[in-house]
Amino acid sequence: MWLLLSSSFLWTFCAQGLVLPDSIEPLVQQQTQREAPSQVHYRVAVLANYGVIKSIARWQPLMNYLTQHVPNASFEVVPLDFNHMNEQLLSGQVQFVVTNPGHYFNMSSDFPISWLATMKSDKHHGNTFAIGATIIVRNDSSLMALDDLSGHSVVASDPSALGGYQAALGLINSKGYSTDNFFSKVTFVGFPLEPLIYHVRDGTAEIAITPFCTFEQMVAEGYINPSDFRVINDVTPEGYDCAVSTSLYPNWSFASSDAVPLTVRTDITRALLSISANHPASIVGQNSGWAAPISQFEVIKLFKQLDIESKKIPVYLQVWQWIKLNQHWGFGLLGLFFVSTIYHLWLEYRFRQKSEHLVNTERQLKNKALQLARLQSAAILGEIGAGLAHELNQPIAAITQYSEGGMIQQANKTGQNSIQYQLLDKIHQQSIRAGEIVHRIRSLLQRKNTEETDFYVNEQLLICLELLEHEFKSHTIKLSTQLTQTDIKLTGDKVGFCQVLINVLKNAVDAMSERDISSEITNRILIESHSVDNTLQLKIYDNGIGLTCSADDFKTTFFSTKENGLGLGLAICNDVIMSFGGKISLSKCEDDPDSPWQTGCRVLIELPINR
Repeated sequence: MWLLLSSSFLWTFCAQGLVLPDSIEPLVQQQTQREAPSQVHYRVAVLANYGVIKSIARWQPLMNYLTQHVPNASFEVVPLDFNHMNEQLLSGQVQFVVTNPGHYFNMSSDFPISWLATMKSDKHHGNTFAIGATIIVRNDSSLMALDDLSGHSVVASDPSALGGYQAALGLINSKGYSTDNFFSKVTFVGFPLEPLIYHVRDGTAEIAITPFCTFEQMVAEGYINPSDFRVINDVTPEGYDCAVSTSLYPNWSFASSDAVPLTVRTDITRALLSISANHPASIVGQNSGWAAPISQFEVIKLFKQLDIESKKIPVYLQVWQWIKLNQHWGFGLLGLFFVSTIYHLWLEYRFRQKSEHLVNTERQLKNKALQLARLQSAAILGEIGAGLAHELNQPIAAITQYSEGGMIQQANKTGQNSIQYQLLDKIHQQSIRAGEIVHRIRSLLQRKNTEETDFYVNEQLLICLELLEHEFKSHTIKLSTQLTQTDIKLTGDKVGFCQVLINVLKNAVDAMSERDISSEITNRILIESHSVDNTLQLKIYDNGIGLTCSADDFKTTFFSTKENGLGLGLAICNDVIMSFGGKISLSKCEDDPDSPWQTGCRVLIELPINR
């Protein structure tokens, strides 16, 4: 009763010309403007079958149509290939896709998407089954039937293309052939589709697998001559306008991400189903409008026959998808992973630092122990050497005096040309030399400076060779010399220089004596000397056993490879040569390009001529 009275009262009030005050109308307009939702921009990905420009020209009119009919929304076409479509759909850069049902089926297992509508073809009386493959060869080709295609090369657009390679594989499988190695070579050229037939035309491929109606569209646009090509296994259904070699599958679909609000998806579906075949967007889009989603049964059956698994997205995209769906836990785990990794790297860095410190400390302790042992050995050797030098001085002096007395007697009896006199003279010279060596050893032990004298290099070298003549003969050593024509004069420790030469030559003799006795190699020593840039280079080659350890180890005091060696010879030689301002080095003959042979050792003594 109250409701009827209220209604009558309101009707009467309005019939008398109720007018709202002017002060209320601006408030209503202000509230309406404040509550009006803002426009949302959506990006629609489409397969760029014929390139980006043609795809935009074909599909943008449909986007404009949806912008007009879907409230508070605008749409933009984004031409992509299969892989980029998956990536941008996952990252949220596109919200809708227009693709074939095979690709939709693969995406549906990885992405939450919904199929809104199926496109009706602008040919074939608006049929929704308009996806298939046409197998094309040159008209002059010897390939006539499907059986003839085995073992030949083929080009296709993409391995995931239902209206192309996958439909052709389904046909081959249905005929009982293995799809693994049916073709000798398969080349995927991607999009656009025109190059597929161009490859066959130019002879770079024998067979082309093209999407349904691609051949007729290229003929209509004047790109190719239809008489130059032939369709293999033509099974075109009655009433269809294009030749096809395989079964037909549902046409392209308009699908939406589930992130799009349901009201927007509903408005889009209503707009797609209401568009007519004569609408400009349908004409430019090469379709006859849109129908309700068609069953994917034929596509699923094809994939089961071929045992084609859904094309999985890359691992990093799967991880990113999981993170987007589980942002709270995802970013927490990522943060924990990075912190753990950095902490692990820091621990490893500190561990390496400590390990290197311990290794260095251990190495230093070993060096200190070795130095201590050497100092102890040097101290003992100094005491022994001082005693030996003192004791040897007397017999050497006696030998010198006896040799002098003998020489005087022989000169008086037989003259100075007798053999006895010459032998006594050699004994006298060697006794004097021995005395000089003992004197030098005492100077070394007492750390006195050696006496510097002028001497000729070749002269001292020949004297040393005379002393070792017996050693060379006893070991059957063939000695060769290639000395400078001009005898070079040096200033320094003459006795020390001779000691270096004798030590090096004696080591060469010992190296050849350590060789296998059964070896038939001739023992050889070559001595070369020449001057280069005011530097005397003296090279001594032998073909003995060569170096058995690092060349620098031989210069270390008390280091020796000989069973009874003291390890002092080359160390003293190094000190003597350094007193001349020169250097001594050892190497393998095989490392010297000027070596006369490849086995053995080379000793190089370099001395400055003008100091």
